[in-house]
Amino acid sequence: MQIKVFDQIEPKSLERRMWQLWVLALTTILVLATGLAMMMYSTVFSKPVGVSGHTFTTLFAGYCVLMPLVIGYLFDRQLVIRQLRRKITEEEKQIMNLQHEVRANFLETLPGLAHFQDRLTMEFRRAATAEQPVSLVIAGVKPARGLSSPADITSVYGDAAKGLTRKLRGEDSIYHFDPGVFGILLPRVPTDIAKRVCDRLEEGLIEAAGPEARFAFELHLANYPDQAASARELENVVRDFLSVRRKKPLAAVLTESPAVAA
Repeated sequence: MQIKVFDQIEPKSLERRMWQLWVLALTTILVLATGLAMMMYSTVFSKPVGVSGHTFTTLFAGYCVLMPLVIGYLFDRQLVIRQLRRKITEEEKQIMNLQHEVRANFLETLPGLAHFQDRLTMEFRRAATAEQPVSLVIAGVKPARGLSSPADITSVYGDAAKGLTRKLRGEDSIYHFDPGVFGILLPRVPTDIAKRVCDRLEEGLIEAAGPEARFAFELHLANYPDQAASARELENVVRDFLSVRRKKPLAAVLTESPAVAA
């Protein structure tokens, strides 16, 4: 069994490890340069062979001056690089904070449950008069286990909402019922076509989750007149989904495969 001792480096200590490596490198250069200078010293101040003693003395003095200059230059470059890395890290944090704010603002712009009830009542009256169907898709999103900070969770919900929005038609509407719960109202869409829409919504959520699978999700489909006979029944579908989601453990949702329940 291979035991890795020096490869076990925590990401948080990476900056400190790099600084230690630079100190080790500069110390090694200093020791080698000093040892070489001490070896040159005995040659310079002994009887010169072939070259005048003044030339040897000049070369030795130049070497002794060059050695601290090189070490000082390397040390200065390390300080500059460290400052640049710190500046880049701060700018990346600022960009991430701005992205979190944008996602949070996007979630705030989405209408809530009250607006959904008003729109559903209007769409149901129109559908009942014209004998047309109305479909409702509920999307539940759960962040991955590694995401625990409020900013990361808000970012996940914002990305999921954007992934859903990109797959909607112009007449469709999206609502934010609860943290991580979104509703999509599909006017004049029967059940078979609504299932195709769910496939597109699933693609949008998978793209938003990314290759690292930042969140899991589930889709629930209800349709008038196939699964519901009134607007109140469609509202009850939403309320039942919210009730079950609030009681369901996080691990149970994360182990589910993305699916559409009709």
